[in-house]
Amino acid sequence: MNALVQMASEEAENPLVPPIPELVIGLIAFAIVFLFLAKKLLPNINKVLEERRTAIEGGMEKAEATQAEAQQVLDDYRAQLADARHEAARLRQEAQEQGATLIAEMRAEGQRQREEIIAAGHAQIEADRKQAALSLRQDVGKLATELASKLVGEALEDNARQSRTIDRFLDGLEDSATKAEATR
Repeated sequence: MNALVQMASEEAENPLVPPIPELVIGLIAFAIVFLFLAKKLLPNINKVLEERRTAIEGGMEKAEATQAEAQQVLDDYRAQLADARHEAARLRQEAQEQGATLIAEMRAEGQRQREEIIAAGHAQIEADRKQAALSLRQDVGKLATELASKLVGEALEDNARQSRTIDRFLDGLEDSATKAEATR
């Protein structure tokens, strides 16, 4: 007994080794708690974890699908933007061509109007020149007739003869003026 008492006293002295009855009760309580956790709580915990994993994977798949859809929309947008730019460039080119055509038409119209104005001006000048020449012939004819009548001393009233004389005189003046211009 001494040996048992000595051993028990040694055991009582060691604080790291618990007494056997407490160790048995602790193991039984641990087994009850472990079985309770394994049967009741662990399935619920696994179920919640599985739901979370599914939700996370579903969220990731949804995010990937959304990202793929967003990329497709972005590609479509870029394609539409490129098409719009090409269309704008084509419209700009057409507008420039139409503008150039319109400018050419306006220049041609302006040239035509200028030519008409010049032609009308030349026609007016020619008509005015003829009118002035006719008026000058008449005035020169009257003056020449009056001068001749005063020089001769008798009236030169024959209109036909006066007209012929005046015409010959003026034609001679025009011929001499033409010859003088030709020699210059």
